[in-house]
Amino acid sequence: MGLTGKLVAAIEFKAGGDVFHELFRHKPHHVSKASPKVHGCDLHEGEFGHAGSIISWTYTHDGKQKIAKQLIQTINEEKKLIEFKMLEGDLMEEYKDFLITLHVETKDNIDLVTWTLEYETLNEDVDHPISLLAYFIEVTKDIETHHAGN
Repeated sequence: MGLTGKLVAAIEFKAGGDVFHELFRHKPHHVSKASPKVHGCDLHEGEFGHAGSIISWTYTHDGKQKIAKQLIQTINEEKKLIEFKMLEGDLMEEYKDFLITLHVETKDNIDLVTWTLEYETLNEDVDHPISLLAYFIEVTKDIETHHAGN
C-alpha cells in the first residue's frame, strides 16, 4: 500500500495574478515561451480553458525529458483555481493518484500563486514529490521574469 500526501507552496507573483491564471487557463501552450523547463502543451480533447479537456505536457524535470497527460478537472474562475488530474505519463509510474491544483489569490495587494500537489504513491518506497514542487516554483519564477521583465 502507498502513502498519501499533500504538498503546498505559495509564491509571490509580481507580474499580476490574472496574467498567471489566464496563461494556464486559456494559453497553456504558451507556457513554453516563458519557461525553458516546459517544452510544450498539446490539446488532445476538448478546448483549452474548459473543464473536461485533456492536455499533455512535455517538460524537463530533474534533468530528464518527461510527459504528463492530464484532465482539466475543475476550473473556478471566481477563485482563479484550476485542477489538473494526472491520467498518464512519467509520474504515474510511481503514483496511483496525482492531482495538481493551481490557485491564484490576492492578499494585501500581493498576488500569490499556490501550487498544491495531492497524491498517493504506489508503494511506501516512493519519495514524496518535493523536487516536483520545487520545479513548479521555478516555472512560476520563469513566468514572472518573462512577463515582468525582472
